[in-house]
Amino acid sequence: MTTFTFYGAVLLIHSVTSVMHTLKVFTTSSSQIAKLPEYWEATYVDGIQILQFDSNSRKTKAKLDWVNKITAKDPYFWEREYENNIANERVSKVNIEIAKERFNHTAGVHLIQRINGCEWDEETGEVDGWEHYSYDSEDFISFEPRTTRWIATQPQASMTKNKLDQNDGLNEYKKHSLTEICPFLLKNHVSNGRDFLMRTELPTVSLLQKTPSSPVTCHPTGFYPATSALFWRKDDKELHEYVESGKLLPNRDGTFQTTAHLKVEVTPDAEGEYECVFQLAGVKEAVVVKLDSRSILSNARIQGDSH
Repeated sequence: MTTFTFYGAVLLIHSVTSVMHTLKVFTTSSSQIAKLPEYWEATYVDGIQILQFDSNSRKTKAKLDWVNKITAKDPYFWEREYENNIANERVSKVNIEIAKERFNHTAGVHLIQRINGCEWDEETGEVDGWEHYSYDSEDFISFEPRTTRWIATQPQASMTKNKLDQNDGLNEYKKHSLTEICPFLLKNHVSNGRDFLMRTELPTVSLLQKTPSSPVTCHPTGFYPATSALFWRKDDKELHEYVESGKLLPNRDGTFQTTAHLKVEVTPDAEGEYECVFQLAGVKEAVVVKLDSRSILSNARIQGDSH
Protein backbone atom coordinates (compact mmCIF):
# COMPACT_ATOMS: atom_id res chain seq x y z
CA MET A 1 0.00 0.00 0.00
CA THR A 2 1.26 3.47 -0.85
CA THR A 3 1.86 5.53 2.27
CA PHE A 4 0.68 9.16 2.23
CA THR A 5 1.79 11.62 4.88
CA PHE A 6 0.72 15.23 5.32
CA TYR A 7 3.03 17.80 6.89
CA GLY A 8 1.84 21.25 7.92
CA ALA A 9 5.08 23.19 7.45
CA VAL A 10 7.18 20.74 5.55
CA LEU A 11 9.14 22.89 3.09
CA LEU A 12 9.63 26.58 3.53
CA ILE A 13 12.08 26.68 0.61
CA HIS A 14 9.33 25.52 -1.72
CA SER A 15 6.90 28.34 -1.17
CA VAL A 16 4.39 28.17 -4.02
CA THR A 17 1.86 30.87 -4.66
CA SER A 18 -1.22 31.29 -6.84
CA VAL A 19 -1.32 35.11 -6.99
CA MET A 20 0.27 35.23 -10.47
CA HIS A 21 -2.29 35.06 -13.29
CA THR A 22 -1.65 34.71 -17.02
CA LEU A 23 -3.56 35.25 -20.24
CA LYS A 24 -2.02 33.61 -23.30
CA VAL A 25 -3.20 33.56 -26.90
CA PHE A 26 -1.82 30.87 -29.21
CA THR A 27 -2.28 31.22 -32.97
CA THR A 28 -1.20 28.85 -35.74
CA SER A 29 -1.28 29.51 -39.46
CA SER A 30 -0.39 26.66 -41.81
CA SER A 31 0.09 25.96 -45.49
CA GLN A 32 -0.69 22.74 -47.33
CA ILE A 33 -1.81 20.67 -44.32
CA ALA A 34 -4.81 18.61 -45.41
CA LYS A 35 -7.93 18.39 -43.19
CA LEU A 36 -6.65 20.98 -40.72
CA PRO A 37 -7.81 24.61 -40.46
CA GLU A 38 -5.43 27.05 -42.13
CA TYR A 39 -5.77 29.26 -39.06
CA TRP A 40 -6.41 28.34 -35.44
CA GLU A 41 -6.51 30.50 -32.29
CA ALA A 42 -6.91 29.54 -28.64
CA THR A 43 -6.95 31.68 -25.49
CA TYR A 44 -5.90 30.43 -22.06
CA VAL A 45 -6.26 31.93 -18.58
CA ASP A 46 -4.01 30.40 -15.93
CA GLY A 47 -3.36 27.46 -18.25
CA ILE A 48 -7.07 26.75 -18.87
CA GLN A 49 -8.49 27.18 -22.37
CA ILE A 50 -11.41 29.64 -22.41
CA LEU A 51 -11.80 30.64 -26.10
CA GLN A 52 -11.31 29.06 -29.51
CA PHE A 53 -11.56 30.19 -33.14
CA ASP A 54 -10.61 28.46 -36.38
CA SER A 55 -10.90 29.25 -40.07
CA ASN A 56 -13.23 26.31 -40.72
CA SER A 57 -15.98 27.19 -38.24
CA ARG A 58 -15.31 30.95 -38.37
CA LYS A 59 -16.86 31.28 -34.92
CA THR A 60 -15.43 32.48 -31.61
CA LYS A 61 -16.48 29.91 -29.01
CA ALA A 62 -16.37 29.98 -25.21
CA LYS A 63 -14.95 26.74 -23.79
CA LEU A 64 -16.38 27.33 -20.29
CA ASP A 65 -19.76 28.75 -19.25
CA TRP A 66 -18.39 31.40 -16.89
CA VAL A 67 -16.52 33.08 -19.75
CA ASN A 68 -19.86 34.49 -20.95
CA LYS A 69 -20.11 36.61 -17.79
CA ILE A 70 -17.60 39.04 -19.29
CA THR A 71 -20.34 40.81 -21.26
CA ALA A 72 -21.72 42.22 -18.00
CA LYS A 73 -18.68 44.52 -17.81
CA ASP A 74 -17.75 44.46 -21.49
CA PRO A 75 -20.95 44.22 -23.60
CA TYR A 76 -19.09 44.38 -26.92
CA PHE A 77 -16.56 41.68 -26.01
CA TRP A 78 -17.81 38.98 -28.41
CA GLU A 79 -18.18 41.35 -31.32
CA ARG A 80 -14.68 42.75 -30.76
CA GLU A 81 -13.18 39.30 -30.20
CA TYR A 82 -14.61 38.00 -33.48
CA GLU A 83 -13.30 41.02 -35.38
CA ASN A 84 -9.87 40.50 -33.80
CA ASN A 85 -9.92 36.81 -34.80
CA ILE A 86 -10.67 37.70 -38.44
CA ALA A 87 -7.97 40.40 -38.48
CA ASN A 88 -5.43 38.05 -36.88
CA GLU A 89 -6.23 35.38 -39.46
CA ARG A 90 -5.66 37.85 -42.30
CA VAL A 91 -2.35 39.09 -40.85
CA SER A 92 -1.16 35.56 -40.13
CA LYS A 93 -1.65 34.54 -43.76
CA VAL A 94 0.52 37.47 -44.83
CA ASN A 95 3.14 36.61 -42.20
CA ILE A 96 3.52 33.02 -43.33
CA GLU A 97 4.16 34.16 -46.90
CA ILE A 98 6.77 36.65 -45.67
CA ALA A 99 8.48 33.94 -43.60
CA LYS A 100 8.51 31.54 -46.57
CA GLU A 101 10.14 34.26 -48.66
CA ARG A 102 12.78 34.93 -45.97
CA PHE A 103 13.71 31.23 -45.93
CA ASN A 104 13.41 30.77 -49.70
CA HIS A 105 10.58 28.24 -49.27
CA THR A 106 8.25 28.02 -52.25
CA ALA A 107 6.29 24.86 -51.45
CA GLY A 108 5.69 22.23 -48.78
CA VAL A 109 4.14 22.20 -45.32
CA HIS A 110 4.96 25.24 -43.19
CA LEU A 111 3.71 26.75 -39.93
CA ILE A 112 3.90 30.15 -38.35
CA GLN A 113 2.92 30.37 -34.70
CA ARG A 114 2.42 33.29 -32.35
CA ILE A 115 2.19 33.36 -28.58
CA ASN A 116 1.24 36.64 -27.00
CA GLY A 117 -0.25 37.59 -23.69
CA CYS A 118 0.37 39.04 -20.27
CA GLU A 119 0.78 38.21 -16.61
CA TRP A 120 -0.62 39.97 -13.57
CA ASP A 121 0.59 39.63 -10.02
CA GLU A 122 -2.59 39.95 -7.97
CA GLU A 123 -0.56 40.62 -4.84
CA THR A 124 1.71 43.42 -6.11
CA GLY A 125 -0.35 44.66 -9.08
CA GLU A 126 2.63 44.33 -11.44
CA VAL A 127 1.94 43.40 -15.05
CA ASP A 128 4.09 42.31 -17.97
CA GLY A 129 3.45 41.28 -21.57
CA TRP A 130 5.10 39.39 -24.40
CA GLU A 131 4.75 38.42 -28.05
CA HIS A 132 6.76 35.67 -29.74
CA TYR A 133 6.72 34.27 -33.27
CA SER A 134 8.09 30.97 -34.51
CA TYR A 135 8.39 29.55 -38.02
CA ASP A 136 8.32 25.78 -38.55
CA SER A 137 8.61 25.35 -34.77
CA GLU A 138 11.81 27.42 -34.52
CA ASP A 139 11.97 30.82 -32.77
CA PHE A 140 11.85 33.63 -35.32
CA ILE A 141 11.23 37.04 -33.74
CA SER A 142 9.77 38.53 -30.55
CA PHE A 143 8.53 41.88 -29.27
CA GLU A 144 9.73 43.49 -26.03
CA PRO A 145 7.04 45.90 -24.77
CA ARG A 146 9.28 47.58 -22.18
CA THR A 147 11.66 48.81 -24.87
CA THR A 148 9.15 48.71 -27.78
CA ARG A 149 11.83 46.89 -29.80
CA TRP A 150 11.88 43.63 -31.73
CA ILE A 151 14.41 40.84 -31.15
CA ALA A 152 15.43 38.68 -34.10
CA THR A 153 16.38 35.13 -33.12
CA GLN A 154 17.38 34.02 -36.62
CA PRO A 155 19.34 35.82 -39.35
CA GLN A 156 16.34 35.55 -41.66
CA ALA A 157 14.36 37.71 -39.22
CA SER A 158 16.77 40.67 -39.36
CA MET A 159 14.99 42.38 -42.25
CA THR A 160 11.63 42.02 -40.48
CA LYS A 161 13.13 43.38 -37.25
CA ASN A 162 14.55 46.46 -38.97
CA LYS A 163 11.22 47.28 -40.62
CA LEU A 164 9.18 46.76 -37.44
CA ASP A 165 11.57 48.79 -35.25
CA GLN A 166 10.88 51.81 -37.46
CA ASN A 167 7.10 51.51 -37.07
CA ASP A 168 6.68 53.55 -33.88
CA GLY A 169 2.89 53.67 -34.14
CA LEU A 170 2.57 49.89 -34.33
CA ASN A 171 5.03 49.34 -31.50
CA GLU A 172 3.31 51.78 -29.16
CA TYR A 173 -0.01 50.09 -29.92
CA LYS A 174 1.45 46.68 -29.17
CA LYS A 175 2.89 47.95 -25.89
CA HIS A 176 -0.50 49.37 -24.93
CA SER A 177 -2.25 46.16 -25.95
CA LEU A 178 0.10 43.86 -24.02
CA THR A 179 0.53 45.94 -20.86
CA GLU A 180 -2.90 47.59 -20.51
CA ILE A 181 -5.64 45.97 -22.61
CA CYS A 182 -4.47 42.40 -21.97
CA PRO A 183 -4.23 42.84 -18.15
CA PHE A 184 -7.68 44.49 -18.18
CA LEU A 185 -9.17 41.43 -19.90
CA LEU A 186 -7.21 39.07 -17.67
CA LYS A 187 -8.55 40.72 -14.52
CA ASN A 188 -12.11 40.46 -15.81
CA HIS A 189 -11.69 36.77 -16.66
CA VAL A 190 -10.17 36.04 -13.25
CA SER A 191 -13.01 37.89 -11.53
CA ASN A 192 -15.65 35.96 -13.49
CA GLY A 193 -13.98 32.57 -13.13
CA ARG A 194 -12.47 32.96 -9.66
CA ASP A 195 -14.32 30.01 -8.13
CA PHE A 196 -13.11 27.78 -10.96
CA LEU A 197 -9.61 29.22 -11.38
CA MET A 198 -8.80 29.51 -7.66
CA ARG A 199 -10.00 26.04 -6.69
CA THR A 200 -7.54 23.45 -5.42
CA GLU A 201 -7.55 19.77 -6.32
CA LEU A 202 -4.99 17.42 -4.81
CA PRO A 203 -3.45 14.78 -7.06
CA THR A 204 -3.36 11.03 -7.09
CA VAL A 205 0.32 10.18 -6.61
CA SER A 206 1.79 6.93 -7.94
CA LEU A 207 5.26 5.42 -7.98
CA LEU A 208 6.11 3.88 -11.36
CA GLN A 209 9.04 1.80 -12.66
CA LYS A 210 9.42 0.21 -16.10
CA THR A 211 11.95 -2.45 -15.01
CA PRO A 212 13.71 -3.23 -11.70
CA SER A 213 16.79 -1.36 -12.97
CA SER A 214 14.87 1.71 -14.23
CA PRO A 215 14.48 4.98 -12.29
CA VAL A 216 11.51 5.22 -9.93
CA THR A 217 9.05 7.83 -11.20
CA CYS A 218 6.90 9.83 -8.82
CA HIS A 219 3.77 10.75 -10.80
CA PRO A 220 1.18 13.16 -9.37
CA THR A 221 -1.83 13.64 -11.65
CA GLY A 222 -5.18 15.38 -11.39
CA PHE A 223 -4.01 18.45 -9.47
CA TYR A 224 -5.01 22.09 -9.85
CA PRO A 225 -3.71 24.80 -10.04
CA ALA A 226 -0.58 24.13 -12.07
CA THR A 227 1.62 26.07 -9.61
CA SER A 228 3.30 23.35 -7.58
CA ALA A 229 6.58 21.82 -6.49
CA LEU A 230 7.64 18.18 -6.84
CA PHE A 231 10.91 16.65 -5.67
CA TRP A 232 12.54 13.68 -3.97
CA ARG A 233 14.24 13.93 -0.60
CA LYS A 234 16.49 11.70 1.48
CA ASP A 235 16.62 11.90 5.26
CA ASP A 236 14.45 15.07 5.12
CA LYS A 237 16.85 16.83 2.72
CA GLU A 238 15.92 17.66 -0.87
CA LEU A 239 17.84 15.71 -3.51
CA HIS A 240 19.29 17.28 -6.63
CA GLU A 241 21.72 14.53 -7.59
CA TYR A 242 20.18 11.37 -9.07
CA VAL A 243 16.89 13.21 -9.74
CA GLU A 244 15.47 14.27 -13.11
CA SER A 245 12.34 16.43 -13.24
CA GLY A 246 9.73 15.91 -15.95
CA LYS A 247 7.50 18.41 -17.70
CA LEU A 248 4.25 19.85 -16.43
CA LEU A 249 1.49 18.53 -18.70
CA PRO A 250 -2.24 19.32 -18.94
CA ASN A 251 -4.94 16.68 -18.56
CA ARG A 252 -8.11 16.77 -20.65
CA ASP A 253 -10.25 17.64 -17.62
CA GLY A 254 -8.32 20.88 -16.97
CA THR A 255 -6.08 19.45 -14.26
CA PHE A 256 -2.33 18.81 -14.53
CA GLN A 257 0.28 16.10 -14.13
CA THR A 258 4.05 16.00 -13.72
CA THR A 259 6.88 13.63 -12.85
CA ALA A 260 10.17 13.37 -10.97
CA HIS A 261 12.51 10.45 -11.65
CA LEU A 262 14.75 9.00 -8.90
CA LYS A 263 17.83 7.17 -10.20
CA VAL A 264 18.65 4.84 -7.30
CA GLU A 265 18.44 1.10 -6.68
CA VAL A 266 15.40 0.18 -4.63
CA THR A 267 16.85 -1.73 -1.67
CA PRO A 268 15.36 -2.30 1.80
CA ASP A 269 17.65 0.44 3.15
CA ALA A 270 16.62 2.88 0.40
CA GLU A 271 12.95 2.34 1.19
CA GLY A 272 13.45 3.90 4.59
CA GLU A 273 15.43 6.88 3.30
CA TYR A 274 13.62 8.29 0.25
CA GLU A 275 10.35 10.17 -0.06
CA CYS A 276 8.57 11.96 -2.91
CA VAL A 277 7.15 15.34 -1.89
CA PHE A 278 4.41 17.25 -3.73
CA GLN A 279 3.41 20.79 -2.68
CA LEU A 280 0.38 22.48 -4.26
CA ALA A 281 -0.16 26.24 -4.33
CA GLY A 282 -2.81 27.32 -1.84
CA VAL A 283 -2.47 24.15 0.26
CA LYS A 284 -0.29 24.28 3.37
CA GLU A 285 0.18 20.52 3.72
CA ALA A 286 2.53 18.69 1.39
CA VAL A 287 1.71 15.22 0.09
CA VAL A 288 4.57 12.87 0.93
CA VAL A 289 4.86 9.38 -0.57
CA LYS A 290 7.44 7.06 0.97
CA LEU A 291 9.50 4.85 -1.31
CA ASP A 292 8.12 1.34 -0.88
CA SER A 293 8.85 -1.47 -3.35
CA ARG A 294 5.45 -3.02 -2.61
CA SER A 295 3.63 0.05 -3.88
CA ILE A 296 5.65 0.58 -7.08
CA LEU A 297 3.70 -0.11 -10.25
CA SER A 298 5.94 -1.79 -12.82
CA ASN A 299 5.69 -3.88 -15.96
CA ALA A 300 7.44 -6.76 -14.20
CA ARG A 301 4.99 -6.73 -11.29
CA ILE A 302 1.94 -6.45 -13.55
CA GLN A 303 3.14 -9.38 -15.65
CA GLY A 304 3.91 -11.40 -12.52
CA ASP A 305 0.50 -10.75 -11.02
CA SER A 306 -1.18 -11.90 -14.23
CA HIS A 307 0.28 -15.43 -13.93
